[in-house]
Amino acid sequence: MSAKVFKDNVVIITGASSGIGQELALQLADQGAWLVLAARSEERLEEIATECRNRGGKALVVTANVAREEECKKIIEETLEEYKRIDTLINNAGYGSSGHLSDLPDLRGFENVMDVNFRGSVYCTYYALPHIIRMRGRIVGISSVLGKVAAWGSTGYCASKFAMAGFFDALRHELHDRYVSVTVIYPGLVVTNFAGNIIQPSGEKSGEAGLRFYNNRMMSAEKAAKLIIEAAAKRKRQKVLSGLGKLVVFLNKLSPALVDRIGLKIQAVRRKRIEGK
Repeated sequence: MSAKVFKDNVVIITGASSGIGQELALQLADQGAWLVLAARSEERLEEIATECRNRGGKALVVTANVAREEECKKIIEETLEEYKRIDTLINNAGYGSSGHLSDLPDLRGFENVMDVNFRGSVYCTYYALPHIIRMRGRIVGISSVLGKVAAWGSTGYCASKFAMAGFFDALRHELHDRYVSVTVIYPGLVVTNFAGNIIQPSGEKSGEAGLRFYNNRMMSAEKAAKLIIEAAAKRKRQKVLSGLGKLVVFLNKLSPALVDRIGLKIQAVRRKRIEGK
């Protein structure tokens, strides 16, 4: 169904400079979408925009940090200046953090992950919403399986993704008679640079150790993007991407205590390998 749904549609993608965001841009360009690529890295965005144009799409680059409300507003303003409308907003920007709350030297990292993952989605959605309502368009929020099932050592990240899911679920109710679909995506592990950028309690990124641990267990970004586009095209309420993710969500409903025990064992192994212990 998604083959031509987004042809000539104006689609904003935050976090478009790598990973899932990059793949979403390329696959939507294949459909002939009019793209707005937003992220902090202008150089990477320009490279991706060139490839999108070569594939048959249009592409506008907007350099922005979604943690800042005024920059989210700028994304929307520049989109309207260029394309005059907004059909779809994909809130994809995000990053990870790990560590026990009691181990954190301060709450700056916790606040940062909430600013990017949660508040960035709220800001972009708020400023885009009147225009999406006008077009009877689509809103997509990229949450996480950890927005459904909490995990050891991911307090800030889980909080941000649970908040995202709750926000978009509530927004769906608000928009039920406005012909706007709100789709929440729950990825499991996806092969991107995300794993190497997870912020440890020390403030350092997990780097190569994080990539080695996670990437062998991940879905490809290409497949994840394909599933996200299909779900958005069909105006699905939600989509859990991986079979493992679906299993975890199901087991958590059936026996939360069992999932807690399994999760503790997995996360202990994860921490040991990432920290090289």
